[in-house]
Amino acid sequence: MDAIRQVMRLCSGLAIATSLFLFQPRASAAESIVFKYGFLQQSISVAELKTFAQTGELSLPLRGYLLLAGKDPADVRKLLTQEVAISPQLATQIFNSPFAEAILTPLSQAIAPAEGANVQALRTALVNSALSSGKITLIQALENYPSKEVFLDGDRIVEVYKQISSFSGQMPKF
Repeated sequence: MDAIRQVMRLCSGLAIATSLFLFQPRASAAESIVFKYGFLQQSISVAELKTFAQTGELSLPLRGYLLLAGKDPADVRKLLTQEVAISPQLATQIFNSPFAEAILTPLSQAIAPAEGANVQALRTALVNSALSSGKITLIQALENYPSKEVFLDGDRIVEVYKQISSFSGQMPKF
């Protein structure tokens, strides 16, 4: 019985190690984010967004976009920096589960590279965030997104959020 447990631990360790290897940061990372909300669309550099997230300092394009979109900068900053503490191993396991696939698939249609929805790219961004710091924030995930340009569709994100919220009571507790 102990031998079986040791083999299972070894297999689990190999699976985690393999996953960690596969999710190493790529040379290509997001440089700009194209926000779309309603009829508004604005491209913002990741550097501008990161500065805003860290300091609260708004660039002129970001200030104008948030004003037109009717979004409170403090709320957006909080959303960008809200942390979810998670170990790299747990992130790898969770984001490769069938449950996560059910969430990542519609979310990847709202947060996507220019080529369109890409579940693997979103998964990579999330896992790489956990690998680098043991936590995930939206700004980290955007920085780690493996495409030079990322499109964020605010309307779709709201739809996905409502879908996820509707079955959140069914989510497993970790």
